[in-house]
Amino acid sequence: MFEDLIKTLGNLNGRSVSVNIEADEKGYLDKQCPAENCEFLFKVNDEDWKNIFTDESVWCPMCRHEAPSKQWFTVEQVKHLKSEALTVVKGEINNALRSGAQKFNQRQPRNSFISMSMEVKGGVKRTYTLPAKAAEVMQLEIQCESCSSRFAVIGSAYFCPACGVNSVVRTFDDSLRKIRAKKDSEDVVRSALTEALGRDEAELTCRSLRETCLTDGVTAFQKYCEGLYEGYGKPPFNAFQRIEEGSNLWKVALGDGYEKWLSSSELNELKIQYQKRHLLAHQEGIVDERYVKNSGDVSYKVGQRLVVATGDVEALLMLLGKLGQGLKVACGRA
Repeated sequence: MFEDLIKTLGNLNGRSVSVNIEADEKGYLDKQCPAENCEFLFKVNDEDWKNIFTDESVWCPMCRHEAPSKQWFTVEQVKHLKSEALTVVKGEINNALRSGAQKFNQRQPRNSFISMSMEVKGGVKRTYTLPAKAAEVMQLEIQCESCSSRFAVIGSAYFCPACGVNSVVRTFDDSLRKIRAKKDSEDVVRSALTEALGRDEAELTCRSLRETCLTDGVTAFQKYCEGLYEGYGKPPFNAFQRIEEGSNLWKVALGDGYEKWLSSSELNELKIQYQKRHLLAHQEGIVDERYVKNSGDVSYKVGQRLVVATGDVEALLMLLGKLGQGLKVACGRA
């Protein structure tokens, strides 16, 4: 009476279960980095996943971990797949038991003194899978300047998941955007920390945030220039941390230095912000004679400590953005 069950169990051996994965309303599929120390969530365009991506290699937009395309299911998709596979197996077994019970009952003699019947109750009857639902739409949509694949992230992305290329332009833009977000969140941070830890801790943290904005900005522009400059040679170590040296390198490579895109007053302001960053990194912000000489900033005396204001961060962002745009166009990356 268990012939159908035995047959079903045999058919289930080695059987694969397919589960569809739905795209979101914009046509993007959910993916997740398989590296345990990253697990970055992102989306890829469904059509590009079929036509541009390869089975051999996909790259994480955040950490550039490389793995075959079959390894990029999200944790939620894997959970759903396992659940649906188990549901199908339970359904097949349950239906086989019901079929066996029905056949057993049909074979029983009708006028026998003793009669037996079999009944199967409960259990799962479904033997088909339901698709994995898509997560919410991600607002930051990106198209790779190298392979044209489209993907979407939350926050930032540094690498194309289809070809692995690092876009120096996109990375620089993201860096400036993060610095601006850090600057704009100062009031929220101050309010929250004042309530949680007190006014002193709040002011100390906000001051540190403003100071790191200068460091982050200079570092972002250095990496941006180094990336753009790859087609022109290898620059000296940390050359783009120094205004004049960096400008001269571009003048040789492109025929124009920073004065092409910034006025003399803007260049002087940029030098001051760069010198402030240098002082914070190497002198704990304590003004020395070298700072006064190199920056031309006479608002401080030797021995004082720098005060980085919101206006300093805004000025640096404006100047780096303007200079970065000019270099992008000049290098043919616009």
